[in-house]
Amino acid sequence: MTYRQTTLLAAAGSAALLLGALGFQYIGGLAPCHLCMEQRYPHVVAVVLGLIAALTGWRWIAPLGALAALTTAGIGIYHTLVERHIVAGPTTCTSGDISTMSSDSLFDQIMTAPLVQCDQVAWSMWGISMASWNALFSLLLVAIWIAAWRRRA
Repeated sequence: MTYRQTTLLAAAGSAALLLGALGFQYIGGLAPCHLCMEQRYPHVVAVVLGLIAALTGWRWIAPLGALAALTTAGIGIYHTLVERHIVAGPTTCTSGDISTMSSDSLFDQIMTAPLVQCDQVAWSMWGISMASWNALFSLLLVAIWIAAWRRRA
């Protein structure tokens, strides 16, 4: 495969992951949590970078595409750790420790809490959550971006 074909493959991979997430949201009715949304932005960047790289042949774009894919993989790994309650998630989208809260504070937190919690798995296949699948496929995309970078324009 040429550099342009490989960058298009990487961009198509990010586009497929984005379309999958949007399908789960708009067709499947699974509202995304805060961390789910954060995983989408680097894919948008990777798609744009892939199109630019394919059109121009600029090799220096491939490492940026790899960085975008690595960023979303990192967020996906963090989200997986939050879902498995290994690390604490952002206070904006996880329940956290409520043992020291007053009833008024707890009520206020409940009333302002987002509908979708980051520490709850909304969907999984074979015991692997959507965040984990995103991380795995994004790491594959990092490898494709690196392969593109190593190819001649």
